[in-house]
Amino acid sequence: MSGDLSGIVVVSIEQAVAAPYASMRLAADGARVIKVERPEGDFARNYDDLVHGHSAYFVWLNRGKESVCLDLKDSKDKELLKKVIAKADVLIQNLKPGTMRKLGLAIDVLRKAHPKLICCSISGFGEDGPYSDLKAYDLIVQAEAGLCSITGTPENPARVGVSVCDISAGMSAHAAILQALFKRERTGEGTTIEVSLFDALADWMNVPYLQHRYGDFQTKRSGVNHPSLAPYGAYETGDGRKVIFSVQNEREWIAFRDKVMDDAALADDLRFATNMDRLANRRALDELIAIRFAKLTLEQAIELLEESSLAYGRLNSIGDLAQHPHLRTVEVVLGDKQAQVIAPGIRHSSEEFGPAKVPGIGANTDEVWSEFSLE
Repeated sequence: MSGDLSGIVVVSIEQAVAAPYASMRLAADGARVIKVERPEGDFARNYDDLVHGHSAYFVWLNRGKESVCLDLKDSKDKELLKKVIAKADVLIQNLKPGTMRKLGLAIDVLRKAHPKLICCSISGFGEDGPYSDLKAYDLIVQAEAGLCSITGTPENPARVGVSVCDISAGMSAHAAILQALFKRERTGEGTTIEVSLFDALADWMNVPYLQHRYGDFQTKRSGVNHPSLAPYGAYETGDGRKVIFSVQNEREWIAFRDKVMDDAALADDLRFATNMDRLANRRALDELIAIRFAKLTLEQAIELLEESSLAYGRLNSIGDLAQHPHLRTVEVVLGDKQAQVIAPGIRHSSEEFGPAKVPGIGANTDEVWSEFSLE
């Protein structure tokens, strides 16, 4: 945690993953994040109880925040929220499109009343458009954006195993908010930001989209293999373990062919002359690799790949990840217990602070009422 955003006040009317991800990243950099929950709490609190009785999702996404429970249909609660927003630098919300206006909290009205306010709305398909009214959870958006069609095995499409739509939207929102804060620093003006899960993920789909639209190339589901590079995937070694390696260009193919495969005949095999040839003949190439790797242990295969300057890794389980020597974690406080969560991918040179707390439901409601009702 850094203090780079110390003094920045963020109000986040949020639930689930996308908006909490964005506000969690802001809290990690020192912003004061006031999380507004419905009276029964963010429903992500109840996804599971596997982390000392707390939901893994909630522990991951809500460290370092304050929790305030408000019923936004109640006039007094809504007036309190308006007072908090008036003192805030950033407002994040991921309610259903149109809900803020129905509650008397329309973003354009808030921005007019508070010109320096940065407002970020996160939704499934955007605030308007033909699909804006649809409920949009992660798997639904993965399917709509075509991601499932290129993920999985040749026989069956699959969901990416984490909430990639929510995460991509949360990352996009976080970046946009930081950009808006920088703009405000120079101009004194706030900004209205809209992020949708569909748009954020669709942006990530540009390579298969462009290949299809302009090259009539159909990305095929290829399991633990790269869809447009070969060889690039997981291969079993003679001791029953799996190694993943990548051949990215012709120089690497020659190194793989000569040093790892140790097969001079491959130099004259036109089936494997270029990457597109290798893709077209992937099954035949994979069969040759399988025969070769069946004679090697995992350690021997890695040694050959290392000597060839090829990228490689192990096909790890979540248990392997939990024990991974390169994994960085940070400590969070859950009441009288502690837990280790995986650290963000960014390291700061600025000062590090102590472990962040994961708030209990409504843990800060009374103090926020006291603080803002007196102003």
